[in-house]
Formats: sequence, structure tokens, C-alpha cells
Amino acid sequence: MTAVTAATTRAADAAEAQEIVFKKDTGAKVRMYLGLAVLVIWGLAPAYWMVVTAFRNVGYTFDTSPWPTHVTLDNFKTAFSTGRGNHFGAALVHSIIIGIVVTAVAMLVGMFAAYAMARMEFPGKYVVLGFILGASMFPGVALLTPLFKLFANLKWLAGANYQALVIPYISFALPLTIYTLTAFLAEMPWDLEESARIDGCTPAQAFRKIMLPLATPGLFTTAILVFLASWNEFMLASQFTTPQTQTVTVAIASFTGSQPHQEPYTAVMAAGAIVTVPLIIMVLIFQRWIVSGLTAGGVKG
Repeated sequence: MTAVTAATTRAADAAEAQEIVFKKDTGAKVRMYLGLAVLVIWGLAPAYWMVVTAFRNVGYTFDTSPWPTHVTLDNFKTAFSTGRGNHFGAALVHSIIIGIVVTAVAMLVGMFAAYAMARMEFPGKYVVLGFILGASMFPGVALLTPLFKLFANLKWLAGANYQALVIPYISFALPLTIYTLTAFLAEMPWDLEESARIDGCTPAQAFRKIMLPLATPGLFTTAILVFLASWNEFMLASQFTTPQTQTVTVAIASFTGSQPHQEPYTAVMAAGAIVTVPLIIMVLIFQRWIVSGLTAGGVKG
């Protein structure tokens, strides 16, 4: 009888313990999902309101309804219209050209520099990496005046001189590119490269055929970060662009309304929604590589 009672007590204790664990797990999951919901709403609410306002009739710009009301496409027509001196369509082309050139050059130079930093051992290696990181922390506003003076002397502030933006953008993108790719390449299995060298590959062939395909996730992730930085930059673009090279950020800031001193909020929101489309498409296309690149090196073994 005593043994049966003890067994029953142990079973009851085990069931109680399982119930406590289940409640704790449930509570943890609820808190996690609530936290994620708050973060998602906090991050997407401005974008949602931008889209709602972009499709709203200009007469109801300040309508506080959280749902799309008085829907119209006129704001998108206004954003592309040149009748008020806006050149948003041309600015889109300029931003795409500048972004592609900056990303291509930064990735080409940064890949080889990062490979050398990750693969080679030489005196002062970490000092060099420290200088690269220091360059990325240097405030851009401190370079604005000397760059403006330099480009004015070179006569780059008139006409279609894309180099006035491309060169500074590359200099700002290279530290990010080199540091990110160095951290990624340092986690790669170098035994594969050694095996390729033993099988007769030259260093260049081993890099191109073995290491470069393995580095694809990190390359895509870094390339998108560089393109985003170039696409969203405003401070330098507002000073160094001309009507022939004006980027989307400057074009949107220059929008004018139908009346003096009138801010065309709905047209600005429509332009902002259009500007996000290439970024969303890019992220959706390369999502698999982006996730792989961001999680690479998170787990060893």
C-alpha cells in the first residue's frame, strides 16, 4: 500500500512538474510573439502609412483614417510629372546608374582586399584592419567642405559628372565591404583551397572556382548593403548633384506643390513608395543568399 501511494505521489509530482514547464514554455512563446509583433508593427507602420497616403486623394491628405480612403492614382502621375519642375523619373535612372557602379567597384576591390586580409599573414595586419574600420567611422559631414572645394576646382559640380558622387560613395562603401567580407571569409574552410592547389589549380583558379562560389551568400549580402547605402544617401547628393545627375533622394526633397509654400505630401509619399519597389524586389530575389550570409559564422563546427 505504501509503495502504491509513493508511486502515485511521484506520478502526481511529475505531472505537476510537466504542467509547470508547459506553462513556462507557453508564457515564453507568448512573450516572444508579442515582442515580435511590436517590433514588426513599429518597423512597418511608417511604411504602411506612406502607402496609404500615396493612394489618398490630395484633398484628404490629413485624413486620420488608418485604412485606405478616397483612393486615387493621381499622386503617382504627379510624382512623374515634369510640369512643376520635378524630374523624378530621370532621378530614378541616375540613382540606379550610380548605385550599380558603386556596388560593382566596391565589391570588386573589396573582395580582393578582404581575401588578402583573411587569407594572408603579414606584419601590421590588424592595424590595417583597424584603419579600415576607423575610416568607416569618420563623419561624412566633416568631408563635405573639402570635397566641395576639390570638386569645384575640378569642375565636377556642373554637367553630367557622376564621378562627383561615385568616388565619395565608393570610399565610404569600401570599409563596410572589406570588413564584412573579411569576417565572412575568415570562417570559410581553407582546406578546400589547399586541396584545389594540390590538384593542380593555380591560386587564381582556386579562388575563382572554389572560394568565390562558397562566398556567394556573403557577397550578395554585402552588395545589397552597399547598394542600399548608395540609394538612400542624401547629404552628399544634395551638394554634389546637378539636374543631369540628381538622385531620387534629392528629387523627392525638391518636390513642389501647385501653390507657393505648399508641401505636396501625397506626391512625396507616392515617390517614396516607388523608391522602395526596387529594394523590395532585390531582397525578394536574393532572400536565400541574404539569410545565408547573415547567419554564416553564427554556429561553429
